[in-house]
Amino acid sequence: MESITLQPSEKQIQDFVAQYQAQLVSSKNPYIRYLFKLDKATASIYTSGKVLFQGEKAEQAAQFFGYQASREETTAPQQNCPLIGTDEVGNGSYFGGLAVVASFVTPEQHSFLRKLGVDDSKSLTDQKIRQIVPLLKEKIQHQALLLSPKKYNQVIAAGYNAVSVKVALHNQAIYLLLQTGVQPQKIVIDAFTSDKNYQKYLQRESNHFPNSITLEEKAEGKYLAVAVSSMIARDLFLENLENLSQELGYELPSGAGVKSDKIASQLLQTYGMKSLEASAKLHFKNTEKAKKLLER
Repeated sequence: MESITLQPSEKQIQDFVAQYQAQLVSSKNPYIRYLFKLDKATASIYTSGKVLFQGEKAEQAAQFFGYQASREETTAPQQNCPLIGTDEVGNGSYFGGLAVVASFVTPEQHSFLRKLGVDDSKSLTDQKIRQIVPLLKEKIQHQALLLSPKKYNQVIAAGYNAVSVKVALHNQAIYLLLQTGVQPQKIVIDAFTSDKNYQKYLQRESNHFPNSITLEEKAEGKYLAVAVSSMIARDLFLENLENLSQELGYELPSGAGVKSDKIASQLLQTYGMKSLEASAKLHFKNTEKAKKLLER
């Protein structure tokens, strides 16, 4: 498990707290001011001012404070070819759908993307990402898919699980992008499961293509095509979350923390179970937590 320790300023800490309020969880450690459960990482902010990131995506989370690994660690020379990269957003959030994007990037586009800041996309705020994404959509060939919460719950009920549904979406996004005529020399998926599992679940899908794929951890920091997909997917997920919030009249938070439990219980009280069926991923533990909150 990767661990990164930083000592940012108090202002930076408060900016981080504000950004990830939805992922804030309680801690029994008296020396921890704030504890955040992020996507495949935890962030512990101590009373001393030290911030400890741990987990598979510790490096990604730490880049909020400007942390960067060496160029050798973050840049893959294998991306110097026409390449499709995919990533998903929303998998760890109770509310909102699941967005998956496949993007086709050529070496000639690398300079343009780096000037936009895509090379360091992990350190960008949601606000900055949403400013950049319209340019990415215009300049980069991509295929975006959004599985709404209602449809997500239906496919889970039909026998899919949290991994197999992502396999289906990644495969479909790549398949549709290839149908446009792009010719990648490599296809990279930001790894969310083992290659064996991916191939097992892929067998149930109807659309297939002859190109080989590579599942690689931390691919967002190594391949610009994956970083582009991550940013477009984030924008799509946030747009869906905003639309659902407007429909229900409640501000739905990202993540799966205590705030999500409280909002879910309020929705249950106001609209009943149908509101969660249309806005949340029901198999998350938040559903049962919300029901218990309502019983108090």
